[in-house]
Amino acid sequence: MNRLAVFAVLTLACVACSKKIEPQPPTPQAAASTARVATPWDPLLADKKRAEDVQKTVDDQAKRQRDAVDAQDK
Repeated sequence: MNRLAVFAVLTLACVACSKKIEPQPPTPQAAASTARVATPWDPLLADKKRAEDVQKTVDDQAKRQRDAVDAQDK
């Protein structure tokens, strides 16, 4: 038991006094090459965009139809 305690104290002292490794800053190339990371809600955002595009198409068709009806009334 005594040997284990001495070993543990020496190990902890060596770890505490050891030189810390400083992380190197990322290179500009590494930062620039970082691509967008996919998220779990990307498919939902794609569906929302598609629905907005469909709504825009429907609105445009409705406007054209209203304009055509108004032109017939005149």
